[in-house]
Amino acid sequence: MSVDPFVRGPDEGEAYWFLGNLVTVKATGAQTGGRLTAVEFVNPPGFAPPLHRHQVEDEMFYLLSGTATFYCGDTVLAAAPGDFVLLPAGLPHTFVVGTDEPLRVLQLTTPAGFEEYVADVGVPALERRLPDPAPIDPAALGHASARHGIELLGPPPGQQPTGQADQPTPRPVP
Repeated sequence: MSVDPFVRGPDEGEAYWFLGNLVTVKATGAQTGGRLTAVEFVNPPGFAPPLHRHQVEDEMFYLLSGTATFYCGDTVLAAAPGDFVLLPAGLPHTFVVGTDEPLRVLQLTTPAGFEEYVADVGVPALERRLPDPAPIDPAALGHASARHGIELLGPPPGQQPTGQADQPTPRPVP
């Protein structure tokens, strides 16, 4: 498969409202020969996806603004703007966005395919902003995740299934 060079501007790429976040697709598997997907995420303060595991994709995050604590296996990583985080395939992981401001990251997944999950679970964004809060159907999310090789494992650290939170103690990794 031939891969052509291209540039995608700051306001270009398909935008989705995905699990309460704004996701803008910058590069798809079709554009990269199946090698990787690149998306820009904007996550609201305090956001945390469910603990999950990708069966195939490695996920990489380059933080542009905001902070987050990443949990991957037994490792806890505190990250700030300019930091790069690698979450290898097969390891349970999640992250918790800092409470002071939204998190803006460039997320790369390899091999490609994450953009298909975003399109399956999300809806086209009507505007390039965070969506209004809306309920998430856990059964539909579980089925879509399974179709895309993502295993949902439970709530993020510090959150009980009922939504009650305790206080995890992040430990930076050298």
